[in-house]
Amino acid sequence: MVPQKYAHIISHSHWDREWYLPFEKHRVRLVEMMDTLLDLFEQDPEFRSFHLDGQTIILDDYLQIRPEKKEQIVRLVQEGKLLIGPWYILQDEFLTSSEANIRNLLIGHEDAREYGAICKLGYFPDSFGNMGQAPQILLQAGMDTAVFGRGVKPVGFNNEARGDYESAFSEMNWQSPDGSTILGILFANWYHNGMEAPADPNEALVYWERKIRDAEKYASTPHLLFMNGCDHQPVQTNLSDALSTARSLYPGVEFLHSNFIEYVTRLKNELPENLSTIRGELRSQRTNGWWTLVNTASSRVYIKQANQKIQTYLEKVAEPIATFAKLTGNTYPKHWLTYAWKTLMQNHPHDSICGCSVDEVHQEMMTRFAKSYQVAEQITANSLKAITGNIDTETAYDQSAIPFTIFNTSGWNRTGVVSIDLEVKRLPLANGNRRKIVEELKELSLEGYVVKDKNGDMLDAKLEDLGATFGYELPEDRFRQPYMARSVRVQFLAQNIPALGYTTFALCRDVTKTVHSQAFLNKAVPYRMENEFLRVFIAEDGTYDITDKRTAKTYTGLGAYENVGDIGNEYIFRAPEGDVPLTTRGLPAEIYVEEQTSFHTVIAIIHHWEIPVSGDEILEQEIQEFVPFLERIAQRSKQTISLTVTTRLTLEQGVPQLKVTTSLRNEAKDHRIRVLFPTDINSAVHYADSIFEVAARDTVPAPEWTNPSNCQHQQAFVNVHNDSYGLTVCNFGLNEYEILRDDRGTIAVTLLRAVRELGDWGVFETPEAQCLGDHEFEYVIIPHGDNHDAIQSFAAAYQAQIPWTAVQIPLQSGTLPAEYQFIRWSGDGLALSTVKMNGSSDDFIMRWFNMTELATQLHVESVHGSNDSLYGSNVLEEEGEEIGVGYVIPIRPAEIMTIGGKLSLGEV
Repeated sequence: MVPQKYAHIISHSHWDREWYLPFEKHRVRLVEMMDTLLDLFEQDPEFRSFHLDGQTIILDDYLQIRPEKKEQIVRLVQEGKLLIGPWYILQDEFLTSSEANIRNLLIGHEDAREYGAICKLGYFPDSFGNMGQAPQILLQAGMDTAVFGRGVKPVGFNNEARGDYESAFSEMNWQSPDGSTILGILFANWYHNGMEAPADPNEALVYWERKIRDAEKYASTPHLLFMNGCDHQPVQTNLSDALSTARSLYPGVEFLHSNFIEYVTRLKNELPENLSTIRGELRSQRTNGWWTLVNTASSRVYIKQANQKIQTYLEKVAEPIATFAKLTGNTYPKHWLTYAWKTLMQNHPHDSICGCSVDEVHQEMMTRFAKSYQVAEQITANSLKAITGNIDTETAYDQSAIPFTIFNTSGWNRTGVVSIDLEVKRLPLANGNRRKIVEELKELSLEGYVVKDKNGDMLDAKLEDLGATFGYELPEDRFRQPYMARSVRVQFLAQNIPALGYTTFALCRDVTKTVHSQAFLNKAVPYRMENEFLRVFIAEDGTYDITDKRTAKTYTGLGAYENVGDIGNEYIFRAPEGDVPLTTRGLPAEIYVEEQTSFHTVIAIIHHWEIPVSGDEILEQEIQEFVPFLERIAQRSKQTISLTVTTRLTLEQGVPQLKVTTSLRNEAKDHRIRVLFPTDINSAVHYADSIFEVAARDTVPAPEWTNPSNCQHQQAFVNVHNDSYGLTVCNFGLNEYEILRDDRGTIAVTLLRAVRELGDWGVFETPEAQCLGDHEFEYVIIPHGDNHDAIQSFAAAYQAQIPWTAVQIPLQSGTLPAEYQFIRWSGDGLALSTVKMNGSSDDFIMRWFNMTELATQLHVESVHGSNDSLYGSNVLEEEGEEIGVGYVIPIRPAEIMTIGGKLSLGEV
């Protein structure tokens, strides 16, 4: 008989690399699972395929223990039995940067190619929400289908779909903001709906009766998907027997030991025309709001801060500077960059970067962060040496000068305060006369030193004597060379440093000291400071008002801190029932000017704040007894503890931003701290930096939403604006915010969330998730004007993420001038995402994305040499049609545009 239905059983094991067990303990189970799987392939010819969870790192982890198995794995991959890729790891999409998502795809493809085949399927089985640009990214990478487990709540067959983010079926069209559309398949019955299929006929009858019925609720075709596996699930070795039993019981159903390639191919042939189209981000917007898992964005904030630091340094400093060095003839360190990225991305699986694992996992993560950063720093140092060795400093400066170069690796010209430590004189520690050397260095006078630009103009600078300092060199052809040096810290305002370029300055002796600088319009007093763009007034309770002189708009009462209890877990925030937030509004603060120069001012604000010491005793009991967090009745302790919060406001000359750091020592438990920014703007939507897009999100959640909290993800910033003015709050590794449903349009940014358990399926205590100890948080407040100015504020927020790069260089002749721009480009509304070399060739790669809903144009004016040729590319950095230097490239709204280049050195 002709089958009426097709049951596609796909064998897999969703492999969280580390989670409720640390990595190595999970790896022991991984090796056992893989050994069993490889034996099963050899022993059971009816066991046709296994999906290896879409991540190639599983093979790295396995073969490190079982290297002798690689030949067998290569054969199984090439035979189509073992399906691998397309990712390196299964990342959290919202807590890793845009470029980190692309590196994950690139390295996953590169690794899979070594085995002979790539499973070209967008696989997101357990992501805590899905990025809105996934369809565009996948299409550019040659994938037109994605499967995912979260983000959309289907209504079910024969029911009416509700709203833009609902689907009547588990199959739907998924569209990015640029219009790119792919097939989306939801694990409506989760990715374990075919696990442990019974071989016993009586058990199988009950099992499949329920499983088929549940799958039919959502499927739009006769092709029903059953995922045979779950988290760390051992391989079902008797699956062939189980399927034989199922076939005998259900002659109208064809049971297939299938794979995603076969399933998707057959599914597409029978899809109905009335599939729903879901658009953009999939964040479970049309649910009750309790299970979005968004509060993983604030679990263990120190993890997020470390990740922001290293991934930004890798993609926005190490890679572009290594690329510039390549343009000057240096070798591009592809192997080291790949190692640094892989080490970093080992921290990017969702249960790792989300901070929702046991303490041992996150301890190891900090070591990986450090290792990746160390490699990135060394790559940068080597590349800087190659570049600066070509910079001509003798033309601009005399023999007494101590030159140094400031690099701007962002996509826009930049002004800001820069600090660099310079060696005024160096003496080798070769002959053991350390005391004499130190005394000689101490006697050296620093009087008369000034900072000069490349034109010989003096700039106002702050010099701090660091005394005699130890240093060393590691020559390539000699033993290490230790020395002592007389060092000075130089701080000054670097103005208009060219994008993707550098400017050279020098510390020089000059007795005239005629300084060309513009001082602040008003000197700071404890409660007030001002520059060309902003006027800041600090109230007695430490909140501050900012007046934007360009729009005459004043934002009042900014910077108050809020504290509430948290009886949830690493996944989900929940305040105790009836908990009233504490704030620093009305709490007297100590306020004083900490630092004042002509180019910047720092004002310190200190609060001494009494907050509850922890949750009460009931919370501990409820956790031990595995009481679900929504059923908990615990409250906060009546006992309080003092929390000292130090805020530093920094205003720089020529910069329309207020920089803020918050420092505190957390000794309380079971609580959350946020900083509040009332905007007094009533807007139905707000904007947040997401993956390759500035996402417009509804401020008021859907009617189904019952969670009192409406926290959401951000990358670099969140913004609220109207047609005339607005406020952008830029952050550094603070990935959670909420737009409060109050009468002031308040932006609340989470600084710290302290909890005591993992949560999920068992009792896993995590004392280090209380985040006890010292913390420092950084953020920037950027007022702006109309809609066009809002886009500029987004660019400023992206630029603020990128550290300045400063390096001392010798007096020398060279082929590069004192100021140079390696690459020049322009394009309204575009954000530069990467400058790097292709991972598989020597081609130059740049990538942008359109931040706006308007079409625009990209103009690449030059790339170092005059004989360059450029071509269109994609996220896999494959060579496309030639476009030529100087060609104007049309860019669609929200489009991700990658170009590549064949480079020549050219003439400077």
